[in-house]
Amino acid sequence: MKTGLFFGSFNPIHIGHMALANYFTEYTDLNQVWFIISPHNPLKSKKSLLNDQFRLEMAELAIGNDERFAICDIEFRMPKPSYTIDTLTYLSEKHPKKEFILLMGSDSLETFHKWKNHEQIIHKYHRYIYPRNTNKNTDYSQHLNITFLKNAPRIEISSSFIRKALKEERDVRYFLSNKVYDFIIRNHLYQ
Repeated sequence: MKTGLFFGSFNPIHIGHMALANYFTEYTDLNQVWFIISPHNPLKSKKSLLNDQFRLEMAELAIGNDERFAICDIEFRMPKPSYTIDTLTYLSEKHPKKEFILLMGSDSLETFHKWKNHEQIIHKYHRYIYPRNTNKNTDYSQHLNITFLKNAPRIEISSSFIRKALKEERDVRYFLSNKVYDFIIRNHLYQ
């Protein structure tokens, strides 16, 4: 069973994340997508990161009862900062019958060489790459063990845009699922 692993802080999870996950299950050979909620990406600042429990609850609200998707909070119980290779190794050992595919935006390839044990990831795990707008023209042909999904939608929505808009008291209800938006407003998040 092929399972896509969609890593992110999901701070907050928005309709762009959901649209991409939907694309992966409908237009590739993946049976399921797991949202891996990261406590802290070592390559990003932690100052605007909402607490783990709030981000987990929002992700659960976003996916609802859609059986194509699952939430995985394993990184909450792993040493910090969390590294993708450690999570991949743990999940592969725990679920030996699953083939895990790493889902990545094309912008992540620009810093992939900085990831812990990135060469091990290249050789052990296939990666599906979706397009992201970047300022660089990267030659993807040099990357091994990837499938570049050229027809995947380009999602221009970002969590940082949503956080900034909420702080400015702007109405961004249509960038989030109804339940996630209501949760954010009810709990006065990102203000």
